[in-house]
Amino acid sequence: MRLNEMSPAPGSKKTRLRVGRGASAGQGKTCGRGVKGKRARKGGYHKVGFEGGQMPIQRRLPKFGFRSKIAPLVAEVRLSELAKVKGDVIDLDVLRASNLVPAFSERARIVLSGGISRAVTVKGVHLTKGAKAAIEAAGGKIEAVEAAK
Repeated sequence: MRLNEMSPAPGSKKTRLRVGRGASAGQGKTCGRGVKGKRARKGGYHKVGFEGGQMPIQRRLPKFGFRSKIAPLVAEVRLSELAKVKGDVIDLDVLRASNLVPAFSERARIVLSGGISRAVTVKGVHLTKGAKAAIEAAGGKIEAVEAAK
């Protein structure tokens, strides 16, 4: 088989309908556009979403949702991930160095997920109430930032 011998399967390709070639061709005179009106004219049709003057559905329905501008800047760290951190003092720079938070994050929050077995000192990082209680129960300390809500 060669490239010049290849062809599509029979019936898979329809021939394009040529409009405006007389009455006997089947699509003469108005060429399937009907009689008069905006849709019969060249270049005449409404914009997307236009409902003939009726209030469009995208304006009738209530809006919802919200994209926070600060959400990408705040990183969450699970309590169980603190085991990967070397050293006893945990702050934002240490979390960045251990690849637990992205380099561009400005704040971090430690959430209660999993557990912690060693005593650590958390400095300048937000904590949830549960995470704060778990760190203190393990013998750790929290400095500077209070629990985030």
